[in-house]
Amino acid sequence: MPDPMLNEEERMLQTLVRDFADRELAPRAREVDELEEFDWQNWNGMARLGLTGIAIDPVYGGGGGGYRQVAIAMEEVARGDSAASTGLIAHLSLGTSTIYRFGNEEQKQRFIPSLASGKGVAAWALTEPGGGSDAAALQTTAQQRDGTWFLNGSKMFITNADVAESMVVFANQDRSQGYRGISAFVVPQGAPGMTVTPLHGKMGMRASSTNEIVFQDTPVPGENLLGEQGRGFRYAMEILDSSRIMIAAQCVGIGQAALEEALRYAQQRESFGRPIAQHQAVQFMLADMAASVHAARTCTMQAATLKDDGQDYINEASIAKLIASEMCVDVTSKAVQVHGGYGYFKDSPVERLFRDARVTTIYEGTSEVQRLLIARQTLAQYPI
Repeated sequence: MPDPMLNEEERMLQTLVRDFADRELAPRAREVDELEEFDWQNWNGMARLGLTGIAIDPVYGGGGGGYRQVAIAMEEVARGDSAASTGLIAHLSLGTSTIYRFGNEEQKQRFIPSLASGKGVAAWALTEPGGGSDAAALQTTAQQRDGTWFLNGSKMFITNADVAESMVVFANQDRSQGYRGISAFVVPQGAPGMTVTPLHGKMGMRASSTNEIVFQDTPVPGENLLGEQGRGFRYAMEILDSSRIMIAAQCVGIGQAALEEALRYAQQRESFGRPIAQHQAVQFMLADMAASVHAARTCTMQAATLKDDGQDYINEASIAKLIASEMCVDVTSKAVQVHGGYGYFKDSPVERLFRDARVTTIYEGTSEVQRLLIARQTLAQYPI
């Protein structure tokens, strides 16, 4: 049944990405999860489809479009393979978008075409070992000597870092200024003094690359400073505001995949002489799952529409991220419940979906952070 929220062009995009996900991503999702490493076959497939450059101006080699298009594509990619969507989000809505939105013309011409085409992968390095949700407390430093910046410090849980061609790194050039001392830099792969160490043992999203980075007097050319000195923190917050829409879309895709698996299983598995889908207890779970996925998708598309229309969308993005990520955890849990004992083993797709879902309430702003942001916005709208 056609989605009434989408226009004809958006439905065509949805069908294109869904067919790709069903044909290339989903059949290999279990295999790449077990390998626990970045999968170039999946990446190259997404690049061929143009997904690595959605919402980027064709002038820089992108495919154009807006956040609605990115959300549609991201949902379908996540429906096929959650981890593939994590790598794509870090590349597109974090790394590439920061250069695209805040870089000067020379930087855009130099970095974006390779990234938009998918020939290069982008990473985004903000989080530090001791920082967590306190993004302003950066310990990584940037000191300028003779026109070159030198980075010292470390970053943690950085997606795509070991495969990235270009990495946006946030560092503090003046700690006495607090968040006003933070700037953003583009650091190329293989920069001297930069060590990237892959992190293994994740619960889920295992086929996305997660890394620790250490900088020891890593030189960065002066022309790789993004935007203005001291505005890096503001850039990061603006990027996170919009990227939350993409995390919400990812969650909708994971939830949709879990719902579809549960529906298939419930109609095939029999107990007491009939399919378990005919038992009211299972029907209620399926109904709750379907309603939750639909509600999260509606919130996500509303936030994306507001962003594309140039309206204030920040509160809606936080609401979408909160609702969609908590839906994702709940729906995948219910999908395991519908599958019973079978759902607890790796042979079942819902076992992987359940593991993948858990991190969505943590990264790019925990559920607790989203509630704080939503509360502040709501209180500001209804002052006493």
